[in-house]
Amino acid sequence: MDPRIPVLAGGGQLNQRDRPREPVDMMVEAARRAAADAGAPGLAEAVESVRVVGLLSWRYRDPGRLVGERLGAPVRHTVYTGNGGSHPQSLVNDAAEDIAAGRCDVVLVVGAEAWRTRMTLKADGRRPEWTVQSDDVREPERRPDVPMRDPLEVRAGLDRPAFVYPLFEQALRLDAGRGIEEHHARIASLWSRFSEVAAGNPAAWTPRAHTPAEIATPGPKNRMISWPYPKLMNSNNNVEQAAAVLVCSAAAARRFGVPEDRWVFPRAGAEASDTAAVAARPRLAGSPAIGAAGRAALELAGVGVAELGPIDLYSCFPSAVQVAAAELGLPVDDPARPLTITGGLTFAGGPWNNYSTHAIATMIAEVRRTQRPGLITANSGYLTRHSIGVYSPWPGEGFRRQSAQAEADRVPPTAVAADYTGPAELEAWTVAFTRDGEADTAMAALRTASGARTLARCDDPGTVRQLVHEEDAGIKADVREDGTFTPR
Repeated sequence: MDPRIPVLAGGGQLNQRDRPREPVDMMVEAARRAAADAGAPGLAEAVESVRVVGLLSWRYRDPGRLVGERLGAPVRHTVYTGNGGSHPQSLVNDAAEDIAAGRCDVVLVVGAEAWRTRMTLKADGRRPEWTVQSDDVREPERRPDVPMRDPLEVRAGLDRPAFVYPLFEQALRLDAGRGIEEHHARIASLWSRFSEVAAGNPAAWTPRAHTPAEIATPGPKNRMISWPYPKLMNSNNNVEQAAAVLVCSAAAARRFGVPEDRWVFPRAGAEASDTAAVAARPRLAGSPAIGAAGRAALELAGVGVAELGPIDLYSCFPSAVQVAAAELGLPVDDPARPLTITGGLTFAGGPWNNYSTHAIATMIAEVRRTQRPGLITANSGYLTRHSIGVYSPWPGEGFRRQSAQAEADRVPPTAVAADYTGPAELEAWTVAFTRDGEADTAMAALRTASGARTLARCDDPGTVRQLVHEEDAGIKADVREDGTFTPR
């Protein structure tokens, strides 16, 4: 075997329930667990490059440097990402490329969030006494944020994932020609199956199976957030979690005594982006970039969809899973092949940008167990940036990587009517609810007579309540200069 072939040696995960710890210490613990999982505890102290997924619960100038110091490792290179859930998979793709090219031998990809502690202290008007690095600490190599603040989206109230992904869900329902109750039962069943996987995952934050009725029915512990998603269809970021994976060369794995039956090989990686502006998407119920990147990764790995064993589709909301499954040609209701290996961001835990590090750590164990190739999709923004990895128990020809952007760009975007006023028809919509369970604001994608798309909101109580129960698109409306709409 080529000594430069990259190997995933081990993965470590941590649920911090008993006492608060700062994120950097959680990352150190996850790294040590990854080394133990590799069967080579000394591997953690041999890390040369630390690549950290962007944190929201605390600001460090260079968290990778702190992790290296606390591990006692000879770290000479660090990376710190901006916001985006695709970063963990892209960091593993980067690490595999760097190892294959001989730029480094042992890389740690790691992230952590202590969001529950941070929010608890904030509610009491306190800040945690966590490590603060001085301004003279050299900054790490950076990876940028994925855009999520388009002015048209913000004006329409579509300023967060909890509002945008339900809009995609409505588009999926309308595309399929399903009624509201039929579609809601379908996605509740999908999420119930995800919860069953979480129930068998020892690293899950909420390892409990929920029935479809529990997930679908709003109540005091499952309030409606933005129709049609109650809380149990939303990502759960109120967690204290860390995850790490160790990527090394085959030569380093041998040198540090990683048993070969622990080795998992990153076979292929691919990336592509859909338009940053939601209004410009060719279809609200699709993603050319996921399809292009998925095809590229599988082709590079020499693996067909039918040959895949474990699969983890990024699962911040049900619409994200359904879109990815459709683009990759995967059924959403195959009991023999769940679309998650963790339980997803609602049940396994949604530690902001770092979920897919948990998925990759779990994938290592699943590929070992099944001896079949696996696939992971990771997503940033509003189904915006996608990174895909294929993992295998066999090295094949080594790691291969490709951008699939050119293929994704062959699908032309939709014309956007950003400053539009006048008549339009509703294409898809969602309704945000108050914490008291009242329908509050409708946010919609609308089509003009020319076929261009605009986004707008409606605060009229009667209209908002009506739209919760409206089955069909094509409702005629007038769009005003202030970004609001009213039905005709």
